[in-house]
Amino acid sequence: MKAKTIKGESTGEIQAALQETMRDGFKPTLGIVFISIKQDRDAICSLLNKEGISIFGATTSGEFISPEIQEGSIAVMLLDINPAYFKILFFETSTSSAFETSKQLGHAGKNVFSRPAFIIASGWLHTEGEQIVKGIEEGMGSEVTVFGAMAGDDLALREPLVFTHGMHSVTGVVAIIFDEDKIDIKGIATCGWKPVGTTKTVTRSSGNIVYTIDERPALDLVIKYLGLDIDSDSNKDVVINIGAYYPLQLERENAPPVMRTAMLGNKEDRSLICAGNVPQGAKIRFSLPPDFDVIDTVVAECTGLKKEDQPEADAMIMFSCISRYLSFGVMTSEEIERVQKVWNAPLIGFFSYGEFGKSRNGKHEFHNNTCCVVVLKEK
Repeated sequence: MKAKTIKGESTGEIQAALQETMRDGFKPTLGIVFISIKQDRDAICSLLNKEGISIFGATTSGEFISPEIQEGSIAVMLLDINPAYFKILFFETSTSSAFETSKQLGHAGKNVFSRPAFIIASGWLHTEGEQIVKGIEEGMGSEVTVFGAMAGDDLALREPLVFTHGMHSVTGVVAIIFDEDKIDIKGIATCGWKPVGTTKTVTRSSGNIVYTIDERPALDLVIKYLGLDIDSDSNKDVVINIGAYYPLQLERENAPPVMRTAMLGNKEDRSLICAGNVPQGAKIRFSLPPDFDVIDTVVAECTGLKKEDQPEADAMIMFSCISRYLSFGVMTSEEIERVQKVWNAPLIGFFSYGEFGKSRNGKHEFHNNTCCVVVLKEK
């Protein structure tokens, strides 16, 4: 399997880059497309489809094929993989639950390959992340390899989309199902954030809304504990942006913490609105703002994956939470560069609203504020 990456600011630039890429006889069969909501995704799909290229696509909140981060553009990875080794599937969740839809996806994967692995992207389903993984596992009848992310929309928080040729949806799920007998797929979901303070208990929550922590209003606790100043303007909207600097760490037994970003605060009921479910009774800690040690941890975990499981790669995909980009700023480019150097393979990535993957000692699940790195190698 050979992989090449192209990028552009318009359909015309992608068309020219595609023709140049194929000039040496390279004939891609699969295109991974990460694209700004501002761009013409239908035109890009038509362009690739005319060349016989199957499409796995998601809109983004920033996209990259190198440490140079783009915003408002188009990034494409082209792979010349045998079409018998993969299948693109698209499911809409608007008429059923995310769990039931994902169960259908898992069942379909089992019918396509004896050992399927899933790379997925979902639309505006941030409160259903856990249900997507559970549904795929239920359809498969066992634990399964699942990596991917939730689409972005340049931080508009209105209509992140997933798509393939002829289909797109805000509430859909698109998947590449790979035959693991032919393609090795390994990955790791890692964050590197350090916990701070004592362990606290979520004493009232519903889905992704946390009302009280240690019997105190969750927003009040965050304001006091982290020294934030977000109540000073009484004329602002009731729902306010907290930012991405202080994610919650949900502690678990015999597994690394899973991250949950407290994206918004409700000044009326003093609750926190998180990018993923936070169970009532969960044990949590806050996180320190990032420094270069965070990147060191991510690179070290990727290096461990290379040494222990996947020494070589034909292609790399990085799903990185938009919260990390907002928190890291210019450090983000260094993280991308150092991770790519671990395998020194072609890379594509985007900034997402949630990530699917497996931590070092955990299982495949839904994450926030995490960098999920996936490597592909044809056997």
